Amino acid sequence: MSLPSVSTSLKSASMFNRRQLSHAIIGALLVTVATGCSNNTADTTSKTNVVSSTKASSTTSTSKPAVDSDQSVVTALQSNLGASGIDEKIVSAVPTEMDGIYWVTAEGLPAFFTDKSGKHIIQGQIISVGQGEPVDISGALVARTAQEALKAVDKKDMIIYPAKGETKSVVYSFTDADCPYCTKLHSEMDELNALGIEVRYLAWPRSEGSIPKMEAIWCSEDRVAAMNQAKSGANVMAPSCESPVKEQIELGARLGVRGTPAIFTESGQQIGGYLPAKQLAQTAIDAS
Repeated sequence: MSLPSVSTSLKSASMFNRRQLSHAIIGALLVTVATGCSNNTADTTSKTNVVSSTKASSTTSTSKPAVDSDQSVVTALQSNLGASGIDEKIVSAVPTEMDGIYWVTAEGLPAFFTDKSGKHIIQGQIISVGQGEPVDISGALVARTAQEALKAVDKKDMIIYPAKGETKSVVYSFTDADCPYCTKLHSEMDELNALGIEVRYLAWPRSEGSIPKMEAIWCSEDRVAAMNQAKSGANVMAPSCESPVKEQIELGARLGVRGTPAIFTESGQQIGGYLPAKQLAQTAIDAS
């Protein structure tokens, strides 16, 4: 990660009144406000594969994550972070198929790995080899974390475009009013809905300048109409309100969103950036 991205993280974290990690941890865990608008050709939301042929999705992972968090690891990690002057709440530490390695979720941060002592933060992929095709062991864990977090978002806090007729699948899209690929995705909304896909928008302003626009959309009496206006390039005006924009930015950070649109299936699989309507619909249905 470049130094400008870390600088942007610090500015944004201060702006949202979040606790700050040290520079090193912010860089390692990629806690950034999104700076990219992406399609799947050059997708800023996707992880860079250590092994190009590695399977990373929950549908292909052979790992079987344990359901129960190990409280002793949570306590140890929390204590070690505190000793280093880092004030972040650890939610869970789930054992992985790799002995002594745990998958950690924390409030407002992307998930990461740690060891049993909670003394090391490990960011990136862990690849399992030797039993056929390489597998990213975090795949199922990442998807489950996203699935649970997205399912917990109240529908009234999202902007929803329902399917026409039978709902075949649901996708969540972290979106920004100023992102060209978000606009392109939105222009195909009627086709997506006709293909049986319900689209649920969450706010993800890519820059400080986009925040007022997203706040205005979510504070509008008719959010759908306001979103349509914004996607067509029109200004949206609305009285200030208690909107869920800040919480959705924090949710995106926790799920590792770094660009828009960031699209997730109902099963928690992150598809990536923009896809043409038919391809997106088929991908979502296949993941259901």
